[in-house]
Amino acid sequence: MSAKILIVEDNQDINDMIREALVKEGYSCIQAFSGTEGRLLAEHDEFNLAILDLMLPGMTGEELLGIIKEKQAIPVIILSAKDSLDSKVGLLSSGADDYMTKPFELKELLVRVQVQLRKTGNAKEADTLSYKDMLLSRAEMKITVMGNELSLTRQEYKILELLLSNQKRVFSKQDIYDYAWEDYYIGEDKTINVHISNIRKKIKSYTDEEYIETVWGVGFKLY
Repeated sequence: MSAKILIVEDNQDINDMIREALVKEGYSCIQAFSGTEGRLLAEHDEFNLAILDLMLPGMTGEELLGIIKEKQAIPVIILSAKDSLDSKVGLLSSGADDYMTKPFELKELLVRVQVQLRKTGNAKEADTLSYKDMLLSRAEMKITVMGNELSLTRQEYKILELLLSNQKRVFSKQDIYDYAWEDYYIGEDKTINVHISNIRKKIKSYTDEEYIETVWGVGFKLY
């Protein structure tokens, strides 16, 4: 069964845009356009995740966040034009699981949704992923190249899993950090670069084929 997501956003265009992107990824979505409507849905329906705007008619997003967390043990991703550190810290301290500042990139939101659903065991994922001579098995948490198993750390495995999950996309360092460390990105460029370098060396032990491409100033993608 696909994850069911509650979208609470009073801007019709933004709400529809988010819903369309999530439905394409295989999720089920219920839309609300006010705080009071979001409250009714949270009290009478069950969800796996909520995406919540702060500036809502009827009831503020801050108030609704508390109600959702009281009624349902689900992750909540906040969307807001408020970009101050105090605002982010305050909401995270109040129970929000993630925070995105408007305007935002849909691709980044999709990654963050996937990260949060994975934490609760509701992610919709293929059992195996492949690219060139590389094969990833989620059931075994194992990656092989030309039949040879790579000896990977947890983060190295997660980085390759992310790259293999969307093989044409360039992932930013923030995308990679959020996914592989399941934490908030704080500019850990050196950490990510070291892990990418280590992955490349391990792959080179079995093949001269290039698998990871650096897109300067943006991030990384499959080669």
